[in-house]
Amino acid sequence: MKSLQLNITGMTCAACSARLERVLSRVPGVESASVNLATERAVIRLPGDAVSPADLIAAVRKAGFDAAPVSSAAEQRAAEEQAARQRDGRELRHVVLAVVLTLPLALPMLLMPFGIQAALPPWLQLGLATPVQFWLGARFYEGAWKSLRAGAGNMDVLVVLGTSAAWGLSAWVTLFPGAAAGEHLYFEGSAMVITLVLFGKWMERRARRSAASAIRALLDLRPETARVERDGVLVEMPVEAVARDDVVLVRPGERVPVDGVILEGASQLDESLITGESLPVSRGAGEAVTGGSVNGEGLLRIRTTRVGAESTLGRIIRLVENAQASKAPVQRLVDRISAVFVPVVVAVAALTFGAWAWDSPVHTAFLAAVSVLVVACPCALGLATPTAIMVGTGMAARRGILIKDAEALERAHRADTLVFDKTGTLTEGRPALHRIFALGIDARELLRYAASAQQGSEHPLARALLERAQQEGLELLPVTGFSALPGRGLEARVGERALVVGSRRLMEERGADPAAFPEDQADEAEGEGQTLMWVMQAGEPVRLLGFIAVTDPVKAGAAGAIAGLRALGLETVMLTGDNRRAAQAVAAGVGVDQVLAEVLPEDKKAEIEALKARGRTVAMVGDGINDAPALAAADVGMAMATGTDVAMHTAGITLMRGDPGLVAEALSISRATHAKIRQNLFWALIYNLIAIPLAAAGLLNPVIAGAAMAMSSVSVVTNSLLLRRWRAVDQPQGRRTGGEIFI
Repeated sequence: MKSLQLNITGMTCAACSARLERVLSRVPGVESASVNLATERAVIRLPGDAVSPADLIAAVRKAGFDAAPVSSAAEQRAAEEQAARQRDGRELRHVVLAVVLTLPLALPMLLMPFGIQAALPPWLQLGLATPVQFWLGARFYEGAWKSLRAGAGNMDVLVVLGTSAAWGLSAWVTLFPGAAAGEHLYFEGSAMVITLVLFGKWMERRARRSAASAIRALLDLRPETARVERDGVLVEMPVEAVARDDVVLVRPGERVPVDGVILEGASQLDESLITGESLPVSRGAGEAVTGGSVNGEGLLRIRTTRVGAESTLGRIIRLVENAQASKAPVQRLVDRISAVFVPVVVAVAALTFGAWAWDSPVHTAFLAAVSVLVVACPCALGLATPTAIMVGTGMAARRGILIKDAEALERAHRADTLVFDKTGTLTEGRPALHRIFALGIDARELLRYAASAQQGSEHPLARALLERAQQEGLELLPVTGFSALPGRGLEARVGERALVVGSRRLMEERGADPAAFPEDQADEAEGEGQTLMWVMQAGEPVRLLGFIAVTDPVKAGAAGAIAGLRALGLETVMLTGDNRRAAQAVAAGVGVDQVLAEVLPEDKKAEIEALKARGRTVAMVGDGINDAPALAAADVGMAMATGTDVAMHTAGITLMRGDPGLVAEALSISRATHAKIRQNLFWALIYNLIAIPLAAAGLLNPVIAGAAMAMSSVSVVTNSLLLRRWRAVDQPQGRRTGGEIFI
């Protein structure tokens, strides 16, 4: 399956996006389609190249909209900025002109409560209202026609029906005064409704652009050019042209253009806009740097490792874009409501007219029906969820929290149990050799054999042994027959010896005598939180050679992070393959509620499913390949970006720093965003549930109804923007977050 994205133009409300989804889903070969009103983007999933972009664009145009493929980031940014500026300028000019033409019509109505009669002649009213109705309001007629031609209704249909009826009746009274004696003129009502809706749409677009500012901020991090060494000469070229393994020069104060490894130089790098880390970090030769970070005072020569869409910044942008283009599960209910909204409103308006016309003047019935049409607003419903998600995911990205999709964001707020992997999550993931206990063999020789066996392993414990062997100047022996045993250890032939290295369980499985284990020394080491790597000679005879104790320091912020999660009401669990005594020592040090130790990688998923079976909503935090099944099984998976790409690909949320404090922040942002979604949907639904009956009861005239409709969607977007006030709260026990929103 592949995803194709299209930029959509011409949508005005949730009914448009829902209809376009149905149109795209019916294109042969399309698996599914999701259309986001707030981002004006469609995401289409299809098998391979089964459908061409041209076919999809043709389907969109046939439905009455327009579409274009999403281009490269730089081209897209330039094109979108230019188009947005032109559109904003044009819409503002239309709003100003509409106000100028409508003001003379509205003034008499505004002066009437003061006893001032200043009504304009009917012909002058017709002359002022007509350009507002059919020129400045042409966009509503165009949108309504396209919608009706496709067999559906949208907000434009309601605006056109209401204002056209008001203008049409007034024009008839003006042109044929004898045939319509005593009838009222409603030019000021139709013109003011058009003007107010234009003004509301202009404000709504500005607010939506503000909500999407996170993407623009990320795009701005990417430098346009880079200085590349080619044949001993510095060549300045577009960043898109830089290839892997190119050598790039970065001067002090410049932004690093690519992901890479420092060949020469040392500096302090500001990575705050990528990882959320507020303090600059030191980087020197041999260390990795991230494109988009700001170089401090040093001159750096960097060898490129990842470019373009595969760079860290490219992946961050893609994740944030996908999250903002996706739909939360609650949005599906909103889409179903929006699909029937316009027909129901038209029916209510018709019933209102009939009920009032039964025993009241026709103009009273007419006003009530028009008010029903113009007060109803499907836009507020359509914008309630996506705008909150746009702002929430943008805020999260600024804090170094990448949310893969809206579904992960929505699920995270329900989490009541937080499961941590130990190594690399609560601990540094950089174990160091602490002690060697040898049985009938020299300690250096035991280290030599164990380190030699680990030459084929990528495990952090293996790196600890290899580093110590290198420090001791030990010459490693050749290895053959290496076989990794996930969660247990490994088997290998080192020189002439067949060795087994790993957990006590593995030793016993391979025939070790239980009486041969030095229980006192092992208990003492494990009680101090050390991990034991047992070494045994296999074959005939089986002989236990001893153990090597390794320590993995607990991360500085781990205890504060756990305290923050408990303050949010979550139960914490540590899930690890380490021995129980060592795991419990770490858990006691950081304050974890429950320990599940000596769990094999293939059993971690089963432990997560067991927690879910007890009715818990589980969030899992991990960083390794062996965590991927558990991350996928959890209700929401969180991966440390300091870990493996497999874990990050599986998880719904990626934490750009190896800081467990980000877990509480991620859950807090999720809760704050979901609260905004609930608020938005409440106000959007309450608005329509109250405003439509009031209009039907004749308690709202069309002008007030139009103003209310125009401002309802603006208020929803503005409420979403209040998410920007979310702040992480520092606590004295270490950084922990409550995520309060200050409004």
